[in-house]
Amino acid sequence: MQALNSWLHDVFITPSVLETLVWLTLVSAVGILLGKLRVGKISLGITFVFFVGILFAHFGVRVDPEMNSFAQTLGLALFVYALGVEVGPSFFPSLKSQGVLYNTLGLMVIGLGLTVVVALHYIFGISMPNMLGIMAGAVTNTPMLAAVQSTMQDALGSAGARQVADLALGCALTYPLGVVGMILAILTLNILDPKRHKRNEEENSRNTYITELELTNEALFGKTILEAVRLEEKHFIISRIWRGDTLIIPSSQTVLHEGDHLLVLVHPEDVEEMEQFFGRRAESRDWNRPDIDWDAIDSQLVSKRIIITNSKVNGAKLGALRLRNQYGINITRIDRAGIEILATPDLHLQLGDRLSVVGEAQEIERASKFLGDSINVLDKPKLFSFFFGLAVGCILGSIPLAIPGLSMPIKLGLAGGPIIVGILMGAFGARLRIATYMSNSATQLIKQLGIILYLAGLGLASGEHFFEMIIHGDGLLWIGLGFLITYLPTMAVGLLSLFGYKKTHAETVGMLCGVMANSMALDYAMSINESRSSSVAYAIVYPVGMFVRIISAQILLSFFL
Repeated sequence: MQALNSWLHDVFITPSVLETLVWLTLVSAVGILLGKLRVGKISLGITFVFFVGILFAHFGVRVDPEMNSFAQTLGLALFVYALGVEVGPSFFPSLKSQGVLYNTLGLMVIGLGLTVVVALHYIFGISMPNMLGIMAGAVTNTPMLAAVQSTMQDALGSAGARQVADLALGCALTYPLGVVGMILAILTLNILDPKRHKRNEEENSRNTYITELELTNEALFGKTILEAVRLEEKHFIISRIWRGDTLIIPSSQTVLHEGDHLLVLVHPEDVEEMEQFFGRRAESRDWNRPDIDWDAIDSQLVSKRIIITNSKVNGAKLGALRLRNQYGINITRIDRAGIEILATPDLHLQLGDRLSVVGEAQEIERASKFLGDSINVLDKPKLFSFFFGLAVGCILGSIPLAIPGLSMPIKLGLAGGPIIVGILMGAFGARLRIATYMSNSATQLIKQLGIILYLAGLGLASGEHFFEMIIHGDGLLWIGLGFLITYLPTMAVGLLSLFGYKKTHAETVGMLCGVMANSMALDYAMSINESRSSSVAYAIVYPVGMFVRIISAQILLSFFL
């Protein structure tokens, strides 16, 4: 019996590597299980791991602090780097469409939030570090919390251990209302804009627009498509030509005739210029509907999606492959990480790109073999590029950056460095012939594993004084202030987006959820909006919002240390 007690004591009570690992995994398992609970359409998901860790720590669970710190650090780095690699391929293309406006609005949310934080700091006399902890929970951004904690540790050393712990307490207190406050803002904006500016939201979520034009410009009669392309600065693709009852899949040498009906793919903002260049619109149907049966339209032709899996094609320019001349196929659009991209000649292809092509069945089959089109190849993870990029990101995050006017240098930290390198690797790795593609399931596994490790460790590290803070401290005040930080900036910018920029409700709340890093509220927003605009806006704003919050919080803190 004594041996059993000794064994149980070693496994569950004596702080050690084993004991820390056991409690981290138990906290994670219980938190994931509770995360499946829903109240109506609302669920905290894996955030329950954080609160389970707090609860366990409150009832006396103590773990090895160095081991726990390592688990948090590793988990955070894995999460933000995998996030960067995931959004990298579509990040820069997204900025060419609605991305600039979305991110501008997102930066306004962040700026207003910081203004509210400074105002509340002076009104209530709460220290700036604690206000930033409150803000981290209010905007549901735990990587921001990690960056502020790292800055505090660098500035105060071991003497500031309790202050660093209080940061996490502030985050824990305000996190639940950070989710609820965001959902309340979504509901309020929905009430204020009940019609949600109904229009073709699917069109606004695309980076490409399909229009049918009748050729009436005499200057183009008898010109080849290649010659027409050279006459117009804007990018466009002619995917099909109707000449009477004959359907033609054009090549660069196809000659244009008067009265040809051209199916043209362009950026949405260039549609009017294309009308002036080619001729009047002659749309017999809405070509942007997702339910169009292209196979029936093309009759003898085949429409197919081909996945780039040939490593030799990775990083190659689309125009350099001469697919239209070699195989007689037309690439109508390219899907990259959920964002549709116009198939321009100077576009660098990447592993995992999905090409929508039209042509004869036999030629498409030949093109498929050349491009790869083997999903099994993508199932093999590219581990070298992952670990190399993660290492570079960690090194980048540790470099002190001196900014004039600040009392101390700031660091991107393990939240900022890896996400920057991840985005760059995802966006430009192909040009360096570095394969960075990971399947969606692999990416989600790494992200979930990373954030769960971080949240479990954070909860165990900060839960000892959690309930004491609520009962005997300023916990209730902090919760109220956190709600103001959540609600006021989102409502102000949300109304500007709806009524100033005439964006749809789905686009607006997707952007707000992205800058607040609030995937729980996004799930709710998508449940009341039958549109993918919310998820597209979220994906565009999320990485920029994450990076700016991490940096701006450190800069603000440095003024008050």
